[in-house]
Amino acid sequence: MLFQQITPRKKMTRPFLGLFIPMVLLCAWLYPSAAGQDSNPPDQLPPGHLNAGQIVRNLVNMNLKRARALLAYESIRVYRLEYKGFFGGRAAEMVVNVNYQAPETKRFEIVSTTGSKSLIDHVFKKLLQSEEEAFERANQSRTAINQENYEFTLVGYEYEPGGACYVLSVKPNTKNKYLFEGQIWVDAEQFAVVRMEGEPAKNPSFWIKATKIETRYANVNDFWLPAHLHSVTAVRLGGHADFTIEYKNYRITDAAALNQLSGAPEAGR
Repeated sequence: MLFQQITPRKKMTRPFLGLFIPMVLLCAWLYPSAAGQDSNPPDQLPPGHLNAGQIVRNLVNMNLKRARALLAYESIRVYRLEYKGFFGGRAAEMVVNVNYQAPETKRFEIVSTTGSKSLIDHVFKKLLQSEEEAFERANQSRTAINQENYEFTLVGYEYEPGGACYVLSVKPNTKNKYLFEGQIWVDAEQFAVVRMEGEPAKNPSFWIKATKIETRYANVNDFWLPAHLHSVTAVRLGGHADFTIEYKNYRITDAAALNQLSGAPEAGR
């Protein structure tokens, strides 16, 4: 069926309402809007490195180029959630077809669901609603990885499976539950976020003690798209929730050539 709107159902136990992860964190890669803040880089970085401000300016500019060039894609997602704790154990899985059309349309078709109906209706489907809202332009600017929303500090230079990356610490400028605090790994050549680790800048629910999130991204025809999300949430009164999203079978159905768009990465010193 085509997911557009969820009919309200009776309320579930309150601790479960806080389990959903703000999906706007996953949308920030696509719609940046400003540069980062300069910072002196560590001495151990190789010659010709960039400072934090230069890295973030390149990241913002290249993300904007990719966002303009990516016109449409299709993919499959698998949502999985397992909760164990004071209220007993529950688990659920949902498979979704995703169809993206530029500039701000995502359609979700739920293919299958198994497990707890409460988790499916009040967590998984709420995530889809949250992501649709995040794609509205007014929300994109409030969640983008840029200087308006975050302060950046260069903390290292590491090698991920895809190549060399700058590692930046990220601190939100405001305590907004849709922003995060942690670290990002930025590809040193393509200036794309390869990996994010952190926690919400503000606790999204009284019932949540702590949430740790890790997101990894994959290069799909030079477009960097989410590949895997994993979060672990500690719930008050005991218990924890283990949540994953697997993104697979990406198919770019319409795109402009990136090398035909204006702008080039800023060179190192």
